[in-house]
Amino acid sequence: MWIADHWKDYEVLDTSGGEKLERWGNYTLVRPDPQVIWNTKKAHPGWKKRNGHYHRSSKGGGEWEFFDLPDEWSISYGSLNFHLKPFKFKHTGLFPEQAVNWDWFSEKIRKAGRPLKVLNLFAYTGGATLAAAAAGASVTHVDASKGMVGWAKENAVSSGLGGAPIRWLVDDCVKFVEREIRRGNKYDGIILDPPSYGRGPKGEIWKIEDSVYPFIELTAQILSKDAVFYLINSYTTGLQPAVLSYMINSVIVKEFGGCVEAQEIGLPVTQSGLVLPCGASGRWSRDIK
Repeated sequence: MWIADHWKDYEVLDTSGGEKLERWGNYTLVRPDPQVIWNTKKAHPGWKKRNGHYHRSSKGGGEWEFFDLPDEWSISYGSLNFHLKPFKFKHTGLFPEQAVNWDWFSEKIRKAGRPLKVLNLFAYTGGATLAAAAAGASVTHVDASKGMVGWAKENAVSSGLGGAPIRWLVDDCVKFVEREIRRGNKYDGIILDPPSYGRGPKGEIWKIEDSVYPFIELTAQILSKDAVFYLINSYTTGLQPAVLSYMINSVIVKEFGGCVEAQEIGLPVTQSGLVLPCGASGRWSRDIK
């Protein structure tokens, strides 16, 4: 498992009974997590001193209960700064486990010894975009949500990257890639973080089981001949690391050579010493280390 264990402002304090207790900077949140099917004693004192608690509804969805939590606050990862706020579907605007991937491709970018063009698709609030830009890449950030792209721009300014070579686009990712193929544009690194299900700005439907493999085939057409890395993330049950590996091998390795690794990604749990699984990632590069 690839573990995001370099955080100072974020921490999974404890896990029990379908929930995780997290420290986000100076604030603690309790949120549901489907991986936490064990029910151990909630020994950490933070369970009783939480600032916010997202309660899952038996009818689907849920709602927040707040105890002295600001509307918005920030945490940092190295030089990167992220605005956080609780919003529907339990999220805060950041997936901390992805830091283990930020570190991986940032090293690839820094060691390339030349300017790189990186494409971040389904880019959300820009964690990967900012990491790539901070490492020295020119980044194209694409997401179908105007609000998420605006949030990512705020994170860039807060991280001292307001003037970095980042192109911000509100667009359907599939249609954008199709246009890039027609334009003949190429990228040295591609990051994909596709949702399980979603709709584009004009109602385009994305269902990952049906769409992800054809999309990998599309994105392969805009990888440069001397591309450095390719990364895909999955939070979807059924898309296990082996599946990600098979897809990348059958498309990217077939065309470009190199090698693939795929693993679960996770976050260390302070109280128990366990590692909380948080999805899976598949990585391609010419030198995977």
